[in-house]
Amino acid sequence: MAKKASFNAFEMARTQFDKIADMIGLDSATRDLLRTPMREYHFNIPVRMDDGSVTVFRGFRCQHNDARGPAKGGIRFHPQETIDTVRALSMWMTWKCAAVDIPLGGGKGGVICDPHNLSAREQEGICRGWVRQLSQNIGPVSDIPAPDVMTSAQHMLWMLDEFETIHAGHYPGLITGKPVGMGGSLGRKQATGYGVVYTLREALKELDIQPENTTASFQGFGNVSQYAIELYHQLGGKVICVSSWDQDDQTSYAFLKKDGVDLEQLRSITDRFGGIDKGKAADLGYEVLPGKAWLEQDVEILIPSALENQISGDNVGGISDRVKIIAEGANGPSTPEADEVIHKRGIFVIPDFLANAGGVTCSYFEQVQSNMNYFWEKDEVLGKLDTKMTSAFAAVNVLARNKKLYMRDAAYVIAVGRVAQACKDRGWV
Repeated sequence: MAKKASFNAFEMARTQFDKIADMIGLDSATRDLLRTPMREYHFNIPVRMDDGSVTVFRGFRCQHNDARGPAKGGIRFHPQETIDTVRALSMWMTWKCAAVDIPLGGGKGGVICDPHNLSAREQEGICRGWVRQLSQNIGPVSDIPAPDVMTSAQHMLWMLDEFETIHAGHYPGLITGKPVGMGGSLGRKQATGYGVVYTLREALKELDIQPENTTASFQGFGNVSQYAIELYHQLGGKVICVSSWDQDDQTSYAFLKKDGVDLEQLRSITDRFGGIDKGKAADLGYEVLPGKAWLEQDVEILIPSALENQISGDNVGGISDRVKIIAEGANGPSTPEADEVIHKRGIFVIPDFLANAGGVTCSYFEQVQSNMNYFWEKDEVLGKLDTKMTSAFAAVNVLARNKKLYMRDAAYVIAVGRVAQACKDRGWV
């Protein structure tokens, strides 16, 4: 039996793009330009560890396209990080910024490391080393990083400080996701999760379903899931299952409570990486199941909010017939093979680069506030976010309905079309 090919996020991103390029008749030059990042950087980051030894970490930054504005995208710290994952994420960021119509392009960065096993001082060394390698290639008007998986406001502040030390000035617009009070925006913590639920709310309206009549299952219990659950609960919905990664035994678990999870209770037994203490959860009455169980729950709504490649051809058949909506809080959680099945089953999908665009939208708001040195109140930030996300959803939904397109395809048509037009207007192609 032939060995099954391993998942490659960049090939998946290209497959998605190629489908839309064919659909809208994109010319060959524009296809070539948009299939590959315009620039990418690979570098080593030597860090002196607490025991006196030196460890060399591998870092990356991809700038996929900046025709519509400076590159924008997070920095991941992850032991399984690869350049192809970073390439894919940078491409998806380009479409995400275009889908919600903010004047930014797509970028992404990463370091192969595991923060679980690093002290704060060692993590600071990685952050400062990452910036030293890229100090001439990022900036407020060229490429604006942000937090991503296993990076935080503290990591961003270390990076900002290193950049400002090198360039001898204050540049708060360099990076977003900073602590409030140091150039960060109110509402930023809530933004991605709330954005998912703003689009979910609109999808429920489209399907004429009352939120209070729905249940949901979430994959992941990091920042995105926690705030999405918070707002979904406010709408009247009930979450019965969440999953999380257990660092101790390197596997994931699902936590099921049929009468509904208690968000604050779960938060109280969760580490800073979103890992739920399974022993304490069991004591609180949660049924502890294998991680894949989140996908198999008898609910109306599934919200994957962890990593890419989580709903695949191998497990898509486990989705309950009751599921009406999949809102993709994560980047690239559904493979093209799974997508075909989901589409045929008539499940309403809110695609990743629309559903989770609340984070980059609020990052854009933070950048604007930092650059003008004037900051908005939280209600104003979240109000602007709601308006932006609702408008973006409406545009995609109208196109999908009028042209009888799958929601993912409609979102891609809008996003790729906007980026391609910007490249043409600039005379690049």
